[in-house]
Amino acid sequence: MKIVAGEYKGRIIDMPVGIRPTSDKVRKSLFEILKNQIGGASFLDLYCGSGAIGIEALSRGAEKTVFIDNNHGCIPVLKKNLNKIGISQTSYDIYNKDCINGIGILQKSGASFDIVFLDPPYYMGLAKNTLIELSNCDILTPNVLVIAEVFKKESLPEVLGNFKKTKSYKYGDTLLEFYEKYSHISR
Repeated sequence: MKIVAGEYKGRIIDMPVGIRPTSDKVRKSLFEILKNQIGGASFLDLYCGSGAIGIEALSRGAEKTVFIDNNHGCIPVLKKNLNKIGISQTSYDIYNKDCINGIGILQKSGASFDIVFLDPPYYMGLAKNTLIELSNCDILTPNVLVIAEVFKKESLPEVLGNFKKTKSYKYGDTLLEFYEKYSHISR
């Protein structure tokens, strides 16, 4: 898999065994949507796998990315990818934790994020549960954008906690569902 655009465009990243990576088409579309928001942003990549989404965010100008995944096979591949590309260690943090627990750790650390992307395993209810957990924590900037990648038959509710769905994009079997906090949605 290659980084689609930005500073690290064309760099090849390795994939851990047994994960479902976000396709190049979906990554390209996602970052086309985010093009005016990614520069200087703090980015949280939940269920990060190989780190492709978070690395793409750094490649396109995100200030910092935090990667979280509890799959012990993913973390060594993620570290290898970051080192191979030559991304400065000051640009990222990695947590080998369950994402729900990782959110709690980030809250205790005082971290704050402008954009959150989550791509949990399908059919386990993790996207919904993670969105609810995010909604109940204090790690999000007021204008945060939260994006969940889910299987097309797992469409998420319009409202989850203090989030409201603002957009949904379908790419084959994949849905990208965009959420914002209630108080920052244009009426």
